[in-house]
Amino acid sequence: MNDNINKSALFYGSCLALITTGFTFSIRAGILPQLGTQFGLSAEQLGFINSMWFLGFPISMVIGGLVYHTVGPKIIMTVAFICHTLGILLTIYAGGYTTLLISTLFIGIANGCTEAACNPMIADMYSGSKMNKMLNRFHMWFPGGILLGALISKLMSDFGFTWQGQMWFILVPAVAYAFLFFGKNFPKPQVEGATSLSSNFKAMLSPLYIFLIVCMALTAITEFGPGQWVEIILGSSGADPMLILALTAGLVAVLRFFAGPVVASLGQTGVLLGGAVFSAIGIYMFSTVTGSMAYVAAIIFALGYGYFWPVMVGAVAQRVPLSSALGMSIIGAVGMFSSSIFQPIIGSWIDGSMSEYTAQGLTGEALQLAAGQETLQKMIAFPAILIILFSILFFWQKRSSSTVAKPDPKRTAELAGEY
Repeated sequence: MNDNINKSALFYGSCLALITTGFTFSIRAGILPQLGTQFGLSAEQLGFINSMWFLGFPISMVIGGLVYHTVGPKIIMTVAFICHTLGILLTIYAGGYTTLLISTLFIGIANGCTEAACNPMIADMYSGSKMNKMLNRFHMWFPGGILLGALISKLMSDFGFTWQGQMWFILVPAVAYAFLFFGKNFPKPQVEGATSLSSNFKAMLSPLYIFLIVCMALTAITEFGPGQWVEIILGSSGADPMLILALTAGLVAVLRFFAGPVVASLGQTGVLLGGAVFSAIGIYMFSTVTGSMAYVAAIIFALGYGYFWPVMVGAVAQRVPLSSALGMSIIGAVGMFSSSIFQPIIGSWIDGSMSEYTAQGLTGEALQLAAGQETLQKMIAFPAILIILFSILFFWQKRSSSTVAKPDPKRTAELAGEY
């Protein structure tokens, strides 16, 4: 079926593409203050720039998922490389706000193409437990890429590299994955004998799926909100913001690699409810502590959000199975789109806090710290609402357990490793 396919090259190329995605998240987070200073941008404007990363992602992920069986992964990944290159170069040579918006949108589109092409391509190359193992290893590299990117951004900043130099560095894994993909035979997409699109959409109109959509919007912004603003919000906390980002990403990579036993033991709803509680505690600590205690807050926060994304996708697969792969793609897209919407809102919170505390006479680091902590206090609302929603889900599912088959713990564990 997949004769003359260099699986190793395609798999390692996929991992490098996902590392590129992680780099675009963490390195851009690291240079955000420099962009604001150089181009005279407000935090709200920086929020709109951030939102383009999250907006391009779901657009290309959904479109790529719909056309995968028609055009194949090679064309989708070619589009990914072109958009990565355009996005990076347009950022480096940006003339102002509008160019940064466009360049970040290109980067988001490239990242979504990577998800749309590589997930099914790896599934087409492998089967059974081998497929789950390889998908597990592939998805480690998003938080792994964030970890590496955060450390690289910190080192480059410490050694005096400009923000443009840091953006140039993102091209390294991008060129590497293009090199590994170049001239290779790609696996032919396997046409799924799944339910029809009409059945998928009908399942997605169910109350449970809609409820999970709402939860996904809040879990995504809980995960991505503090991370994308870490340099600005925590820059005056006495802890190194990029080390905090690296610490959380590294811990999440480990958590997701060993997700199976945890999800199988606590169940999906138990993991999600516990994650909401830990996330709320972590963000609250970020808003109140300084110095070394911020690293403790980072560990608690990572324990909170680490399982959100994979378990939410797994919940759709297990509890709304007729939504099929489309349902899983859509809920992932909703998560990214939610993050896109909230980025400028978070930016406006920062601007408002800065104005308020400036009027009170605060300046310098004291001003930055007060504004950052007040913004984080507002972010506690996201996991706080999730605690209520996941409690409702717990009793909802418990009440319906007598009529609905329980999710298979083994399959749930496999899905948690896949995403």
